Amino acid sequence: MTDAAARASRRIELNLRKPWFALHWGVKPTLVIGGRGQPVQWGRGTWQVPADESVVVGVFLFNRLWRYGRAEFALQPGHPPSLEYRAPALPFGSGRFRTVGKG
Repeated sequence: MTDAAARASRRIELNLRKPWFALHWGVKPTLVIGGRGQPVQWGRGTWQVPADESVVVGVFLFNRLWRYGRAEFALQPGHPPSLEYRAPALPFGSGRFRTVGKG
């Protein structure tokens, strides 16, 4: 394997959405890609992932007492480069992922 092939990556776009009537305020999502978590903002963002490997993309919400809104998606190399996460309206339950666009 060459160095270029070892570093092959692609960009994915993730749209993090919360319902307009959500009963939780000031909660920010945490994004987990390949086991590494990072705090993020609501809205659209792009992240770099391996181009030729599957990677698990996850999101959860934390309100200083408990985690909720957890959702995971196993992103394969053939999947479209855009995902959408939708948070639950109440401060419990799980979120949802869906692919957006064509691959």
